[in-house]
Amino acid sequence: MRLGPTELIVILAIVLLLFGVGRISKIAGELGSGIRSFKDGLQGDKKDKEDQDSEDEA
Repeated sequence: MRLGPTELIVILAIVLLLFGVGRISKIAGELGSGIRSFKDGLQGDKKDKEDQDSEDEA
């Protein structure tokens, strides 16, 4: 089952009616900050491993 552009527009309209524009923007902002935090956490793990490896070599 594939969704075409018309179906996607109808789904988006229903979501807007259910949640409202303000609530959707708040959800999107929280989702973006969550993804950003997740990426920062992954980069922190890489930095920790690099630091540990450099200490082991010394």
